[in-house]
Amino acid sequence: MDQDRIHAQKPQQDPENWSTGQIESIRSEDGHCIVTVHTDEGLIELTVTTAIRDLFVSRLPTTKEESPVGEVIWFKRRGRH
Repeated sequence: MDQDRIHAQKPQQDPENWSTGQIESIRSEDGHCIVTVHTDEGLIELTVTTAIRDLFVSRLPTTKEESPVGEVIWFKRRGRH
């Protein structure tokens, strides 16, 4: 399965090649993490590993107790898109 790329903060290299969106939901499916993001074009689903989910969620400006829903992320879609 092709994986998308997600960052919790604006990428320093080639930021013009990244899109932004607001997290609508995060769920697990078939051993992967599906992040639904609201963009100017509508809702899209991004697929990442659970390790990447843990990494970008830990870098968001939220506490462990707070939900990442509503936070802005930067992303690149890969492979199947």
